[in-house]
Amino acid sequence: MTAVPAQTSPSALNRLKLFFALSRTPHGLLDMATPAVAALLWHGSFPGLRIILVGLITVFAGYTAVYALNDLVDHRVDRKKLKRGGFRNTESYLDAVLIRHPLAQGLLTFKQAVLWTACWALLTLLGAYLLNPVCAIIFLAACLLETIYCLMWRTSHLRTLIMGAVKTSGAMAAVFAVDPRPSLPFLVLLFLWLFFWEIGGQNIPADWTDIEEDRSLKATTIPLRLGLGRANAIVLFSLILAVALNGLLLGFSRVGTKLPLVALSATAGLYLLLIPAYRLFKTRQRPQASILFNRASYYPLSVLVVVGIIVMI
Repeated sequence: MTAVPAQTSPSALNRLKLFFALSRTPHGLLDMATPAVAALLWHGSFPGLRIILVGLITVFAGYTAVYALNDLVDHRVDRKKLKRGGFRNTESYLDAVLIRHPLAQGLLTFKQAVLWTACWALLTLLGAYLLNPVCAIIFLAACLLETIYCLMWRTSHLRTLIMGAVKTSGAMAAVFAVDPRPSLPFLVLLFLWLFFWEIGGQNIPADWTDIEEDRSLKATTIPLRLGLGRANAIVLFSLILAVALNGLLLGFSRVGTKLPLVALSATAGLYLLLIPAYRLFKTRQRPQASILFNRASYYPLSVLVVVGIIVMI
């Protein structure tokens, strides 16, 4: 008899899809551009093969672990939202490309989610330590801040500031991975650039998308605490700052302020951040918040592509 080649069962593939949904892998893959562009801007050229390979594995593991940690800590809240009919009409939302919140839906057990998160976290710590022990410390700090952020869901709308810091952590660690003594002004500008991008392009628009569910559960978010008018103004102001800070950051980088780089980076900021932010500010419509979130998620990747091309030329 002819041997039948072994095949991966559909159930196993579907199971793996649930775990990647827990970690919001499509979004995480986009976020990997953030530490990559930070390292490239400061190094001024592509680092050695060892740093690239270890860095890619570590960055993927880090985002996989942190996004899963978010769903672990928030799973009770997400379950309540689901029971009240939450997360409907979010098919075009980037974080809903795979199954949204599989743990809250009961598609994964808590133990399975913990093991998945812990394994990726340990891999991140190993890779980060090999790159630079400072990177491992930054990752642990990011996990702690992510947990605090989730626990403050009903406590204060200022938790948004914590998430702004969390989203800068990967980029900050990447700089230390390519240089143990980077420039302090560069680090400050890098932090502020990504901080305001996260506030205006990710965090507040995400809370805007979930506003009805958050209101029913008495959450404390910026759209609910300050009102949509002020929230949209913060979004627009934050993203104007982010685009301006990107220009300053280029001046402190080792890539330099080459005219094509400045022009293309500004164009990316205009299309992916400022135009959708202005439309949200004018219309105050929930779908516009989702559009802004999705477009803003591609902003670091667009800057990475531009910087990479300039470096190779």
